[in-house]
Amino acid sequence: MNLTGKVCIVTGAASGLGKAIADRYAAGGAKVVIADLNADAAKAAADDLNARRAGSAMSVAMDVTNEDQVNAGVDAVVKAWGGVDVLVSNAGIQIVHKMEEFPFADWKKILAIHLDGAFLTSKAVLPHMYAKGSGAIIFMGSVHSKLASPLKSAYVTAKHGLLGLSRVIAKEGAARGVRTNVICPGFVKTPLVEKQIPEQAKTLGISEEDVVKKIMLGDTVDGQFTTLEDVAEVAYMFAAFNTNALTGQSLVVSHGWFME
Repeated sequence: MNLTGKVCIVTGAASGLGKAIADRYAAGGAKVVIADLNADAAKAAADDLNARRAGSAMSVAMDVTNEDQVNAGVDAVVKAWGGVDVLVSNAGIQIVHKMEEFPFADWKKILAIHLDGAFLTSKAVLPHMYAKGSGAIIFMGSVHSKLASPLKSAYVTAKHGLLGLSRVIAKEGAARGVRTNVICPGFVKTPLVEKQIPEQAKTLGISEEDVVKKIMLGDTVDGQFTTLEDVAEVAYMFAAFNTNALTGQSLVVSHGWFME
């Protein structure tokens, strides 16, 4: 399995998981599109990749909740590189509140970025994948696609929703060569997770150390965070797997926190 010459769009790829996946794809010979809300950070990440592997990356500014921006970004990729082979819908945020205190605006923001973003980017790339008769769409889910935790009503709802969307695309896309998967990481020590540590400590009335040891890593088999590399390898496998054998499936990457 390899991605040599494949055109791969990764959203939220200027940092964190998205950047790690983009790096892994480029190392495998892919042409990588760094799509991010922060245009300057996206360009910097693409420039960094090109400095190491000339011609391997381009950047597009993309608010995944804005249909016009999503369509314009995908059109720019197709114009530059002739098509789209892989989409990784990775852009996401986290906001934690008790259910009865959760601001409706924050609820809508989380669902828009995770679910609307996955829908809009998938809708934009599917015609190009169908035209080629092949493609892979990968959603960044979470262990919270499978279970629930306190304070995360919106996030859990959004991540569960990605499973359903993936399965529908798998059913619709199979005859035209398009497959889908959901990656469900445990806690990865990215800025998104690091931000949660003091927030949860304050909300739950416990120390930050206890948030890490008892809340985040308490149910893992080894007390270890999932790494960027762990997730990037799974993303590579799903992107490069070239039959429908795994389509519609999700894979948990969590050091044993959740098993099925």
